[in-house]
Amino acid sequence: MLLSLTKVVALLAIISLFGVHVTADDDYSFSKPIYPAPLGGRISSPAWEQAYNIARDLVSQMTLPEKVNITTGTGWEMGPCVGNTGPVPRLNIPSFCLQDSPLVIRDTDLNSVFPAGLATAATFNKDLVFLRGKAMAQEFKDKGINVLLGPCMGPIGRAPEGGRNWEAFGSDPYLQGVASYHSVLGIQGTGVIATAKHYLLNEQEHFRQYQEWKGFGFKDLEEPYSSNVDERALREIYVWPFADAVRAGVASVMCSYNRVNNSQSCQNSYLLNGVLKDELGFQGFVQSDWLGARSGVPSILAGMDMTMPGDGMSWADGISLLGPNLTIAVLNGTVPMWRLDDMCTRILAAYFKVGNSLDSYEPPSFSSWTFENEYLIYAGSNQGPKGIVNKHVNVLTSLSRYVTHQIASESIVLVKNTNNALPISKKFKRIGLFGSAAGPAPQGPNGNVDRSGNDGTLGIGWGSGSANFPYIITPLEVLNSMAKNYYTSVDYILNDYFYEDTSLFAPYNDAAIVFISSDSGEGYLNVSNNLGDRNNLSAWHEGDKLVKKVASLNNNTIVVIESVGGIDMEKWIDHENVTAVLYSIVPGQDVGLAIAEVLYGAVSPSGKLPFTIAKSKSDYAATVMYEPIPLSPQINFTEGIYIDYRHFDKYDIEPRFEFGFGLTYSSFEFLDYKISPVSGVPTGETAPMPEKYGDLPTLNSSIPSPSSAVYPDDIPRYNRYIYPYITNEEADKIKYDTSAYDYPEGYSAVQKTAPSAAGGGEGGNPALWDVLVQVTTTLKNTGDVAAAEVAQLYISYPKVDGVDFPVRSLRGFEKIMLTPGEKGVVNFDLLRRDLSYWSISEKNWILPRGIFYIWVGNSSRNLKNIGKVSFD
Repeated sequence: MLLSLTKVVALLAIISLFGVHVTADDDYSFSKPIYPAPLGGRISSPAWEQAYNIARDLVSQMTLPEKVNITTGTGWEMGPCVGNTGPVPRLNIPSFCLQDSPLVIRDTDLNSVFPAGLATAATFNKDLVFLRGKAMAQEFKDKGINVLLGPCMGPIGRAPEGGRNWEAFGSDPYLQGVASYHSVLGIQGTGVIATAKHYLLNEQEHFRQYQEWKGFGFKDLEEPYSSNVDERALREIYVWPFADAVRAGVASVMCSYNRVNNSQSCQNSYLLNGVLKDELGFQGFVQSDWLGARSGVPSILAGMDMTMPGDGMSWADGISLLGPNLTIAVLNGTVPMWRLDDMCTRILAAYFKVGNSLDSYEPPSFSSWTFENEYLIYAGSNQGPKGIVNKHVNVLTSLSRYVTHQIASESIVLVKNTNNALPISKKFKRIGLFGSAAGPAPQGPNGNVDRSGNDGTLGIGWGSGSANFPYIITPLEVLNSMAKNYYTSVDYILNDYFYEDTSLFAPYNDAAIVFISSDSGEGYLNVSNNLGDRNNLSAWHEGDKLVKKVASLNNNTIVVIESVGGIDMEKWIDHENVTAVLYSIVPGQDVGLAIAEVLYGAVSPSGKLPFTIAKSKSDYAATVMYEPIPLSPQINFTEGIYIDYRHFDKYDIEPRFEFGFGLTYSSFEFLDYKISPVSGVPTGETAPMPEKYGDLPTLNSSIPSPSSAVYPDDIPRYNRYIYPYITNEEADKIKYDTSAYDYPEGYSAVQKTAPSAAGGGEGGNPALWDVLVQVTTTLKNTGDVAAAEVAQLYISYPKVDGVDFPVRSLRGFEKIMLTPGEKGVVNFDLLRRDLSYWSISEKNWILPRGIFYIWVGNSSRNLKNIGKVSFD
């Protein structure tokens, strides 16, 4: 295969950076072709079987335009939701509504703003993760939404400045995987389709879409960046949480904007056909991110099943890469009918799999494009009928209220507490609050487009993951209310730059509380010259200067950090007058309530850092690429599997605060330990071979006459609305000829009879989920305050020739609430996958021979080696 000049340049750069000879197995500039797209419904899965039977029956009755209609979005602003598929009225198949975001309902009103994924991860509470998914999905369902565009498990946080790190679940694949699994169960149990995103390696905002970034002045771009990664890191870090989502039965996966190993994610047959649909046994449908598809036929053959929002290469152009172009491609033989049938079957099966029926459909009650009650039905067309588009349905529930508050409360991380400076004494006569993050934004909580501002209490970041707050509780209002009960005076200055005014009362406060923040978001918005990704890890609004000024005046200075991730606090963290530091990680609408409750001791903090905080930015394994290689940006993941704490451990770098760290107002002791290998399960180096695929489904694959796909006379045609139909002129030119198209290298239409050795079930080979070892420990609250602690289990792998392993890897966590003196038993299950590594040469998961060491503690660096286990 001949490589383009840009790919040759990329390959040479990768050879240099990796310092290795590039062979066929480790050519990171090239994504191997895997064809054909595996048919859905062929693995043994009772949960999907009935859904596939219903879907196949419907697809067998559908015409070609009807099939195309449900695979193609109707266009930007051409329906109530951010994404809308075409309906099939004849068969009672509705237009499906796809709506942002992974933590909120975007562009509506009277709904909750839930804590972000990163805040949820900081709770280390599986039950709350599940309840968050359930509560969110119920609100989505009550608004008439079919597909929730979440959970987000990419980015994983490879670069600490990454703009959308806060939407996902932290910088460890195991933590992300557990959170993804429970989120999917919670969401889909309500009858709403969950979407695992962004697949894959979408680790920064800079240069994710080349047209978008040309608009920001980067003129020398022809392609989005390519994330170049080796096979092992791909599986063990980035695909890992998606496997958990698939195992939970996730019904949709969103392919991302970027390229992977120089192949567009939505056109990457290796990622979609090979890894996702074969290896992970994914049974649902793959949808593109909005304008994430950059081709039609190649993306379809590579495994993409639905394009969103339907438009082609530009927003609201009304010219789809699918739509009528897909109709023509089927009629002329370019796209096999079986491939289109599989796309449709996957989409419909997903709808039925989560418990829906065609009779139970409720249409959306809102418009994403206006808050007016009556407006254009197809807002983007600027023509057509008007109607009631907003019913302003109130979907706030008591469950949502509990979940938003509880996660916010349990996500607060206490990282410093010198001489028990916290909780604040109720006997204090006077406290002072300093910084804009303590109070409300001057223009209100929803005053900036998609929350693209940082001028008040920080509840969430900005971008498509944001929403309209029903309210946001600030620390100022809650602390005022609580202080009143204790006859305490509250002083405050909410201007970050009134440094000299702090001397008016900071010296006289019993506690001076400084609020600083750091924000980020999606790359289409520029906030204070931060183009999605943070420019640095400093506190915004010169927060360091404010902390140092107040600390110079008050010997009980408490710092509250409201941030989307880690910040550099080295300028003041060791200041003798900085007695306590709290971390608030974008916990949604109840942010101020959660902070105040912890400050005053109504709640003992129990959050843990879902990322490492370094002493220097240079200590991290990777950073955002801010200046691109001309034409074709290349991001080489040279660190491999060593991100976050794995990197710090490998190179013996002392962090400021380690992954998994967080203090409480009590103390705990780990007591008894027991390690028990499970008998009766296979423990060979490789898992048993999976079962062969089931029989090929038989659907009518005959090609209709082109005239049957021509625009019907009775269909109104609206500007920019995407239809599946073709014109008479187009129909007359169509000739069926499968040899006329230049298919991708390696293309085949022959279905495999068996999955890969690593596949065979949802999430991978079913044996990967076998429990091989059970670990039990007892935790005791040795303090005098009721509090929760997170027991964490890490493993160290055996030595294997030619294979490098992390010093330790997280493989279990459980949160337990204990009263003073109370003991509680904590159980961990270690699965085959937890103990395996991906072998590039074997193309499979390997359970190594030798001794595994097991560690238990309450952070990645406060651990005890409790024993060992081996498999011979």
